[in-house]
Amino acid sequence: MSDWQNALDNALQAADRLGFELIPLSLTKLPAIRSPHDKGHSCKGECGQLGHGIHDASSDPDRIRAMFEAARHATGYGIACGRPPHFLIGLDLDRDAEKDVDGVWELRRLCARKGIAVPRTVIIRTPRGGYHAWWTGPEGVKVPNRAGQLGPGIDVRGAGGYLVGPGSRGARGLYTLASNPDNVTVHPIPEQLLQLMTADKERPRRAGTTAANTWLMGGGRALVGLVRHVLDAGEGQRNNRLFWAACKAFEHAAAGRLDADQAEDALMKAAVEVGLPDKEAEATLKSARGDVLGAA
Repeated sequence: MSDWQNALDNALQAADRLGFELIPLSLTKLPAIRSPHDKGHSCKGECGQLGHGIHDASSDPDRIRAMFEAARHATGYGIACGRPPHFLIGLDLDRDAEKDVDGVWELRRLCARKGIAVPRTVIIRTPRGGYHAWWTGPEGVKVPNRAGQLGPGIDVRGAGGYLVGPGSRGARGLYTLASNPDNVTVHPIPEQLLQLMTADKERPRRAGTTAANTWLMGGGRALVGLVRHVLDAGEGQRNNRLFWAACKAFEHAAAGRLDADQAEDALMKAAVEVGLPDKEAEATLKSARGDVLGAA
C-alpha cells in the first residue's frame, strides 16, 4: 500500500470513528495543498477553493477524498485542534539527546511540581522518539499555540494548530499509536494543566529590542520594517506574513543589502514572539530562503 493510500485510509477512519476534522499533509508535515492565492493573502477558504491549510479541515469523507485527490503526494494527515466536538488540545513532547531535551521528563517534572495527576489518554509516538498527548478541552476556552512555555521540549497545539495523525509518514519516519488501540479515548484535560496552557505569561517583549539590535547590527530600516510586519500579525496571518517578510529579506540579501543569516535570525525571533511554533517558523523561513536565494 502506498503512503498516500495509507494516509487517506487512516484519515477517513479518524474522521469516521472520532469525528476529527483534518487535512492532508506532505512529507514535511506541512499542509499538502498549495494555496491558490499570492503570498500574503488573508483568505481562509471564503473563495471556495482548496489550499488554505487548516481552514480546509473537514470530517466529511467526500471532502477528505477530494483533498487527498488534490494532493497525490500527501503522506499524512493533520487533525485540527480547538474545533467541536472535541476541542482537541495537544502537547508535542520532543526528545533530542544531542540538544539534551526531553519533553516527556519535563512534563512529568512540571506535573509533580504542580500536583497535577495526568490521566491516561491517546498517545502518539513520533519518528524521533518523542510523543504527542491528546486531550479534549472545554467549549469556549481558546488554547494558544506555544513553544517551550511550559518547559523545554514541550510545545502546545491549540486553536489554529494541528496534530499529525497516526499512520502518517514524515521525512523522519512513521507516526504510530502508542496507547491501547482497543481503547482510543481522548480524555478531558486536567484543569490545572489547562490553566498553565492559557495563562498570560509575562515575557519581555522582544519587539523593541529586536528592532534596535537589527538597526545597530546593520540591518537598517528594511529589516526593522520586516520584523515589525511579522510582530503586527494577527492570528491566521502569522505564517503568511512571515513568508512574505522572509522573501523580501532574502531579496535584499541577494542584492547585498542585508546579511541573510542575520535577517533569518531576526525574523525567527519575531515569529516566536507572536506565538508561531518553532518548527513551523523554521519550515517557512527555509522555504522562503530556498525560493529566493536558491534561485538567485
